[in-house]
Amino acid sequence: MADTAHRPERRYGNRPTMKDVAAKAGVGLKTVSRVVNGEPGVTPDTERRVQEAIEALGFRRNDSARVLRKGRTATVGLVLEDLADPFYGPLSRAVEEVARAHGTLLINGSSAEDPDREQELALALCARRVDGLIVIPAGDDHRYLEPEIRAGVATVFVDRPAGRIDADAVLSDSFGGARDGTAHLIAHGHRRIGFVGDRPRIHTAAERLRGYRAAMEDAGLPVREEWVSPGPTDPERVGAAVRGMLAAPEPVTALFAGNNRVTVTAVRILAAHARPVALVGFDDIELADLLGITVVAQDAAALGRTAAERLFRRLDGAEGAPERVVLGTTLLARGSGEVPPPTA
Repeated sequence: MADTAHRPERRYGNRPTMKDVAAKAGVGLKTVSRVVNGEPGVTPDTERRVQEAIEALGFRRNDSARVLRKGRTATVGLVLEDLADPFYGPLSRAVEEVARAHGTLLINGSSAEDPDREQELALALCARRVDGLIVIPAGDDHRYLEPEIRAGVATVFVDRPAGRIDADAVLSDSFGGARDGTAHLIAHGHRRIGFVGDRPRIHTAAERLRGYRAAMEDAGLPVREEWVSPGPTDPERVGAAVRGMLAAPEPVTALFAGNNRVTVTAVRILAAHARPVALVGFDDIELADLLGITVVAQDAAALGRTAAERLFRRLDGAEGAPERVVLGTTLLARGSGEVPPPTA
């Protein structure tokens, strides 16, 4: 049987306080406060005893009261769609870098594309008195944030605009990028171009579908409904949509993929397809340069950095009406979007 007689008692969740430090050092609470906050009026010997007690107990200063006296908590929240999505890594990192430069801690979480979970997470962050929020919205009604914004929580939306409220937003040009990507396929001779995208209730998905249709219309080309497949981006749904377009009596000769997850599934299916099919994807993906995948790239880091800088300008007192900033996209031609249609 293990000897537990001399094991130190663990008090998980009960961290040592300044009272504990004062008792161990044999000094008053005010003396500990002076040492912890670097204030004068403590002899070197007393300061040494207090520091030894702090080290022995593992005491850490609680900054909550100090920052609340200033009216700021030096924390901001970031509500993402999906922490596992590679697109959000550079975005989150850029927000964190800006926050760090302002001496602020970033707390983030994922809505998993669930509007209820988004609301729950955003309000939980507000309840913890974050100074500001950056939100990638899953829902289309953000009136629940109006009381928080009125109370002084600076809020910026990124990648997608807020729904039913006026708020700062930083977006990519989803419409223009999709139009350019589709026009690129048309310029390489394609006339039967399929579009596979995300759920149309999502702002970016709707804009990319609109850009695809605009490019086809600009070129005087019809869009058959069987060439258009919006919906969830799981591999099963996307795979079925792509295979259906390829197996039709008049199969598509090119595909425009509405986001990185769609592109990955399309690449796998096209790799096993009997004849070459051109592909342009919206969003870059890992190894796309080595695989020769043509993409419409958006700058996720610039989105995050611009949103964070806007947030801190608001926190520093910038006034004025909410602004919408739209960042451009870049078409990266790497080979898959330049495959010509079959001659026969």
